[in-house]
Amino acid sequence: MFRIQKQGNTVVVVPERDLREFDFGEIEEEGAEILDLLESHAARSLVIDFHNTDYYGSTALSFFVKLWKRVRLNGGRMAFCNVSPHEREILELTHLNTLWDLCSTQDEAVKQVQG
Repeated sequence: MFRIQKQGNTVVVVPERDLREFDFGEIEEEGAEILDLLESHAARSLVIDFHNTDYYGSTALSFFVKLWKRVRLNGGRMAFCNVSPHEREILELTHLNTLWDLCSTQDEAVKQVQG
């Protein structure tokens, strides 16, 4: 469900498919690795790259907020990149776009959270 890689003190997460409501258990299970990296301080900041997706539901949004809280505790930053128009609309409607930087590319997002 997620491809996870580290770039310095930043974790880059790439969802491999849309994150729908029915995926609650899988999101939590596979997301545990991301939380472990953040909780162990192996990483400080987080980038989520949505280039393989077009949709995420409220379950995924809840998980993103959980990740953001951990990133904040670490003194890091969080950014999204390659967000589809539909995903951007969801962030704007929920006002979550005010919490995270929205970048065009993964490189831009990594620079943003590390800068």
